[in-house]
Amino acid sequence: MWFSNFRVVRADRVIPNGALRVEGGRIAEIRETPVAGAEIEGDGLLLMPGFVDMHGDMIEREVEPRPGVKMPMELGLRDLDRRLKVAGVTTGYAAVSFNPQSLHGHLRSHAHSSEMLRALKRMGGELKVDHRVHARFEVNYPNGLSVVEALIAEGTVDLLSLTDHTPGQGQYRDIEALAAKIATSEGLAPDDAAHRVQERIAERRAAGGDTEATIAQIAEVCARHGIALASHDDDTAEKVALMQAMGAVISEFPVTLEAAAAAKEAGLLTAMGAPNALRGESYSGNLSAREAHAAGLLDILASDYHPSAILPAVLILGRTDPGGLAGAVRLASANPARALGLLDRGEIAPGLRADLVVADDTGVGHVRATFREGRAIFSDGSVAERVRTEGAV
Repeated sequence: MWFSNFRVVRADRVIPNGALRVEGGRIAEIRETPVAGAEIEGDGLLLMPGFVDMHGDMIEREVEPRPGVKMPMELGLRDLDRRLKVAGVTTGYAAVSFNPQSLHGHLRSHAHSSEMLRALKRMGGELKVDHRVHARFEVNYPNGLSVVEALIAEGTVDLLSLTDHTPGQGQYRDIEALAAKIATSEGLAPDDAAHRVQERIAERRAAGGDTEATIAQIAEVCARHGIALASHDDDTAEKVALMQAMGAVISEFPVTLEAAAAAKEAGLLTAMGAPNALRGESYSGNLSAREAHAAGLLDILASDYHPSAILPAVLILGRTDPGGLAGAVRLASANPARALGLLDRGEIAPGLRADLVVADDTGVGHVRATFREGRAIFSDGSVAERVRTEGAV
């Protein structure tokens, strides 16, 4: 099957009017010029590698769209699948927390999180996107160790990140700002909100015990099973050094430029949210993804909580990336694929999987069709309609 008359985004450049041939779900050939009689005509649209999303927080809200309103697991996972493929994601890591003391504690209980992840794995053959599991392990709750270790041993977990949401460091290093946010969101007096923050700090310190020993234990389990390890919300060079020593290969969502620079120096890949890059700022007041990108410290774009932000973020960063659009596209495809050991995808290159995104770049951009291993898994009807009617896919 031929795709022709596209702006083909390769790893190092954009072919202005090229074509590629797909056979057996793989990219078989790439040409610099269009071909006649192609099954799919691009009319100058972009053809990019499918997005590899290493961190998407959406699964909890698909299963329970409003507090206390629980949907059937099968329905929620299908909705997640739909949301990802429409955004051009062909490989998605569902990020699920194991933190029963969070604001969403019932969703993040050990039992509920385990149930969601196992259900996602069971339904893998029915869903269109290649779904994988990103377990977010809260280091202050060592009683979750046995739960996560069991999931890793049974092959349910594909990526693990080490999180610590204790106020006073990481994402919530500004205690006064956190207290003000709680006061506004929960309608509390400032003194009551400040007291609430101090209670959280005390609770986490009491529950956490020897967090460094907990980190070492879970890191050893990941290394033994070949699971990639990521740190989360790094705020200092010291924390980056600790995580790197424990085997982390990714620093996701560093909250300061210092931490991002330390991660780069240590050889970790830095991941940040596409919504942050699209908006130009972090919603929590931390490091801007655009600032990190301008400093040469951004390696990976993740959906975080909004998959449809990936394409617009890529287009925005492509205006200033040293590699142009090709360099920005790598942030959402080749770079995460390599970091996660997925060597069969992430680029438009002969022999790799034909995971592809067709999009236009007008306005904020628009995903027109998504292909996984050469088969259309989403189309808005403007491009892939011929494929369905002619039976080429």
